[in-house]
Amino acid sequence: MKEAKQKLEAEIKQLDRELKDELPKALTKAMEWGDLRENAEYQTAKERQSFVQARLGRLRERLAKLSLVDLSKIPTDRISYGSTVVVVDLDSDKKLTYRLVSSEESDVGKGWISTVSPIGKSLLGHEEGDEVQIRTPGGEKNYEIVSLKTLHDGK
Repeated sequence: MKEAKQKLEAEIKQLDRELKDELPKALTKAMEWGDLRENAEYQTAKERQSFVQARLGRLRERLAKLSLVDLSKIPTDRISYGSTVVVVDLDSDKKLTYRLVSSEESDVGKGWISTVSPIGKSLLGHEEGDEVQIRTPGGEKNYEIVSLKTLHDGK
């Protein structure tokens, strides 16, 4: 959770700097070109300004929601945020390890998947020994949960 907050704060800081420093300079420079109705640089800077303002609003909202998460209410016996889960594909016997994280922390290369991803949503609330059907790009897959470590068990 700490990493997610830091990532959001860093992006907010970068976009805030762009909104307060870089975009006003770009707008001032573009206005020097004259007629604003046909000024592509001005229009581009205004569009970027609108985008950055909207993105900042969404990021601040997401950061506020993350700050409200009470880690003590995360289950100790079921898959939830922060869980590391080992599943076995019941057709191929292939084992996969996932860690359920926030969307800001997700990194498929590390096996860190978001709790709102299709796989993450399918695993949430299940326990060790449960069989879970997960819809993947290759079709429906059946997995058994063979190991579960929750956030409370440590990393």
